[in-house]
Amino acid sequence: MTGTASYVGNWSFPNRILFGAGRIRELPKVCWSTSMNRPLLVTDPGLAALPPVQAALSANEEAGLPTAVFSEVKSNPTGANIADGVAAYRDGGHDGVIALGGGSALDVGKVVALMAEQDESLWEFDLADDRWKKPQVHALPPIIAVPTTAGTGSEVGRGAAITNQDLDEKRVIFHPRILPAAVISDPELTVGLPSHLTAATGLDAFSHGFEALCVPDFHPMADGIALEGMRLVAEALPRACAEGSDLEARAKMLAAASMGAVAFQKGLGAVHALSHGIGALFDTHHGLTNAVVLPYVMRHNEAAIAGKMELLGRVLGVDQPGFAGVLDWYQGFRENLGVPENLGEIGVSTDKADRIAEMALVDPSLPTNPMPASADQLKDLFVDAVEGRL
Repeated sequence: MTGTASYVGNWSFPNRILFGAGRIRELPKVCWSTSMNRPLLVTDPGLAALPPVQAALSANEEAGLPTAVFSEVKSNPTGANIADGVAAYRDGGHDGVIALGGGSALDVGKVVALMAEQDESLWEFDLADDRWKKPQVHALPPIIAVPTTAGTGSEVGRGAAITNQDLDEKRVIFHPRILPAAVISDPELTVGLPSHLTAATGLDAFSHGFEALCVPDFHPMADGIALEGMRLVAEALPRACAEGSDLEARAKMLAAASMGAVAFQKGLGAVHALSHGIGALFDTHHGLTNAVVLPYVMRHNEAAIAGKMELLGRVLGVDQPGFAGVLDWYQGFRENLGVPENLGEIGVSTDKADRIAEMALVDPSLPTNPMPASADQLKDLFVDAVEGRL
């Protein structure tokens, strides 16, 4: 596509990012720069035989870098996926991880690298109660992230969402050292993503920017990044869904995804607090769940975020900036992308409402929600989102 040469760059915020079409061919050089000679490539089973993985493997093979593949990764990754990945890493004598795929593969790759040198249980290292300080990280393997979706922004993040299947809980595993040493952000690798997944992952990026903006803390740097990320989603996501080969739109969506993850260093809110539990219990797609839940949480937070919606409305070009205008815009934007209006349409029922509320109440995303939310209020939000009562 013409004009894509403008969307190329080497960034150093928040980590080293090689951005632009075709940059996957630089993978061997990036491996060597991180002292990686026998990498384990972590991906998901749907991608393992497809062009993005094959392009990465071919580039490394031509450069004399033996690279094995681990692809036992669920869409909502589990502790078992991590254990299997660590075993593959150790058995293969690897010295680094290439995490290639959507948010699930990136999260698993990062945590496999974290756990490769640990003896304790994974669940000893979650975000709660500063347990992230426990791992021994003097020999943490280098990580290279290669996103193939534009949503989670996990390539620029220091956390990973992993489901503890024994407890049916999604936990956030966190450590500053799992921020990838380098990222290859190549829009050509996202071209084959189907329209419905492009929409779901793209609205995940939007939800990150939205919740970050709404966090009441003073953080104008994060707010600015959140606003521009959401503007890029509004501009580029419909184009990426309508014409998957539009590399300019794909590039803007990759940038927006990373921007959303940078912005939410400020915090998230009840959208993610609810979605983590919903994903753990109903195995729903995380981005799609966020996309559906967002307007219900908007309504709960209205009193606290109305002023910020005037600014966001102007950035998005809403005819009547303000809470009502942004809510109407989002619902129309979501509908035009084919995203359902309620959780019932994606297989979620209300029979676990009490459990979802309990999980959301202790989720690390909830404390920065702009309005307080009790267990009863979270339950009501969830039930409303299932049944479509806005």
